Amino acid sequence: MAAIVAPPEFSSLRDDFQCFTLLTTETKSKRIRKTRIFCSKTENKDASVWRKRKVGTVDYDKGRNRVSVELTGICKDGVPKKYQLRVNQRDLKLSEVVGKILKLNHWDDIEGVLNHWPGRFARKNFPVLIRELTEAGALEHSVQVFRWMKNQRNYRARKDIYNMLIRLHARHNRTDQARGLFFQMQEWGCKPDVETYNALINAYGRAGQWRWAMNIMDDMLRAAVPPSRSTYNNLINACGSSGYWKEALEVCKKMTANGVGPDLVTHNIILSAFKTGGQYSKALSYYELMRGTQIRPDTITLNIVIYCLVKLGQYVEAVEVFNSMKETRSQCQPDVVTFTSVIHAYSVCGQIENCKAVFDMMIAEGLKPNIVTYNALLGAYASHGMHQEAMGIFNLIKQARIRPDLVSYTSLLSAYGRSGQPAKAREIFDMMRQNSCKPNVISYNALIDAYGSAGFLDEAVEVFRAMEKHGIQPNVVSICTLLAACGRCNQMVKISVILSAAESRGIKLNTVAYNSAIGSYMSIGEYDKALNLYKTMKEKGLKPDCVTFNILVSGLCKMGKYMESLKYFYEMKDLQIPLSKEVYSSVICAHNKQGQIEAAESMLTMMKLDGCCPDVLTYTSMIQAYNMTENWNKAYRIFEEMKINDIEPDSIACSSIMRALNQGSQHAKVLSLADWMKDKSIPLNEAALFEIISACSMLRDWETAVRLIEKIESSIPVVSVGVVNQLLHFLGRSGRIESMLKIFFKLVESGVEINTVTYSILLKNLLASGKWRKYFEVLHWMEDSGIEPSLQMYRDVYSFAHRADHTDYAALVQERIDSLKNKIAGGAGGVVYNHQVEAETL
Repeated sequence: MAAIVAPPEFSSLRDDFQCFTLLTTETKSKRIRKTRIFCSKTENKDASVWRKRKVGTVDYDKGRNRVSVELTGICKDGVPKKYQLRVNQRDLKLSEVVGKILKLNHWDDIEGVLNHWPGRFARKNFPVLIRELTEAGALEHSVQVFRWMKNQRNYRARKDIYNMLIRLHARHNRTDQARGLFFQMQEWGCKPDVETYNALINAYGRAGQWRWAMNIMDDMLRAAVPPSRSTYNNLINACGSSGYWKEALEVCKKMTANGVGPDLVTHNIILSAFKTGGQYSKALSYYELMRGTQIRPDTITLNIVIYCLVKLGQYVEAVEVFNSMKETRSQCQPDVVTFTSVIHAYSVCGQIENCKAVFDMMIAEGLKPNIVTYNALLGAYASHGMHQEAMGIFNLIKQARIRPDLVSYTSLLSAYGRSGQPAKAREIFDMMRQNSCKPNVISYNALIDAYGSAGFLDEAVEVFRAMEKHGIQPNVVSICTLLAACGRCNQMVKISVILSAAESRGIKLNTVAYNSAIGSYMSIGEYDKALNLYKTMKEKGLKPDCVTFNILVSGLCKMGKYMESLKYFYEMKDLQIPLSKEVYSSVICAHNKQGQIEAAESMLTMMKLDGCCPDVLTYTSMIQAYNMTENWNKAYRIFEEMKINDIEPDSIACSSIMRALNQGSQHAKVLSLADWMKDKSIPLNEAALFEIISACSMLRDWETAVRLIEKIESSIPVVSVGVVNQLLHFLGRSGRIESMLKIFFKLVESGVEINTVTYSILLKNLLASGKWRKYFEVLHWMEDSGIEPSLQMYRDVYSFAHRADHTDYAALVQERIDSLKNKIAGGAGGVVYNHQVEAETL
């Protein structure tokens, strides 16, 4: 026979326990070899019948082992003598009885199992039987067994039985039944003790009925039962879990005054009460006081601290606490909750890569993510519209054999919506319903936003109606989402319709909803209606916030109503609403557009003093203002300040400073800035190209110009005619006629409409280089394209043809000149001629 090896669960017991085997069962087909292993202490073989012992079953053929706990209880031999004659059933251990009961439904014949148990005649079995059932969490089974017990002759009411049942009812939030047991035990002559009151206070605390818990505490004091530390902890938790942190703190003070010192559990409950009540700063202050005591925080404590730091926006400090927990000497090792909180912190900061790094670190340390952890990472990807990564996490949830919940589906739906894929978002929504996951108002709002962001307003409204059809009441977020969609789709009529719909459904609009409506009106140019809505908002007692004034100030600036925008800016200051970066930028722009440079400079200084770092829009506005006053020195200083403050300029800012430098005859700096833009991978826009070409023209830097031409040849079809004209003029002046014609041919091939100015530039440079035959060919191109060459154009080429003794060309040109003269003399071409003269002047 093969040697018997104890399973890993018994490795620590090898020295103190001896193992013996029992070969069992033989089937008709073959002999199945199983080994059952009992563990008992060698020095006390006659251990008490109430001692639990581990039992292991090993199936060598299938390579399986199972470990269970066995409790004997009082069997036939221990039954009182007066019941011996009535015991005629098969002897059953107490663990076997519990197993049989738990296999049944609570409506099955549980009493039949108990009536065939010899141990029912031993009164001492009853508390242990109830204990085993309550530890398994079987509420209905415990109630059935308790009813059966009370009908037995040998039953005697005991406090510990009632205490266990009250605690079990508390776990299932059945406070009425728990209180009923409290009164019933007194009717049976059982006086409640401190454990009874603790269990009842815990029951009310779990149900959120903290006032009832306080009343139970008063009853306890009137009954002269001294509260224990657990009593106070349960009462503090009852107040704190309901958000009443002040009451929880008062109970803690009474606890200390009564000579019961708080322990680590008490401190954690107080911290949790501050967290539930939204008092994050107070939680951190309390934690600092706690650190001054001899009580050392545990992982739960630090998890609460990390959560509060994240809520206060102190992300760096939260990560520092997390790193301190990871240190090898730390006794507070991070758990799943810790990693989930840190993932959420990085998500709020927008550091998505760190979210995935923390998740991978958690896996590497052997911790198993739960659905909350997966949802935190999924939500991080969804907030940035990273739908592929979000779908990857969603698949990981299913691979881990975890059922995706409502948050998982909603986050994935939002990811597709933010990435501009409303059709895919709809697929996820339908998948959610197919998998018996009922969408809530957040899910519907995410789908409305998916359609609205993509410009499908009708589909968004249809989802809104379907939402009501399925019995889900829309909220103010639904209205805000629809209002924002109206602004994107330029649907002025539907804005008022949605506002009316909100009023008819009793949805009270908040400041955010009004901001969405005002912004939608502003985006379509209906500033009168936006201002009327702002007045209505104030009449209803809603206080405008920073976003409201930002919409008003920036919207009026875009419409050119600078004085009105400044009026709302000063109103914002009177209301002492903190000024945002966007408001400052809009006001600076308003001053600049009105030529009030000194006021704009003063506002920029005020912005810096208030701690608002100017952004690229603010600096660009100042550069353009200095361009208007031809003060290129200040414009360049502002540009250098922007780079010192690590604010990367965009194409508009670079083209603006290039214009200032060209106006100040600093053409070399323009080319240096072009090289800097190339190093920073900042794309060149048309304005920047124009300024670079102008600088090359003034410096006669042909080499730089040629490199630039080669770079933009592929993008000539999308470059404006003005930039191309500047480029043609530069190439002509530099004598690069072939390159000039090559650019012109590309322009013709692209189908861009070429005007008279372009032909005029081309002809002047051909004539200057002596290519009069090509000049004459271009004149034919003009006529073929429907543009009538001017009289001066023919006169210019006539002298060249006459001097070159090409009488045939000269005669043809003379014929065209005479024809144009006749048209002018007849008055038929006066308008055309004036237009041509204007074009040549340009």
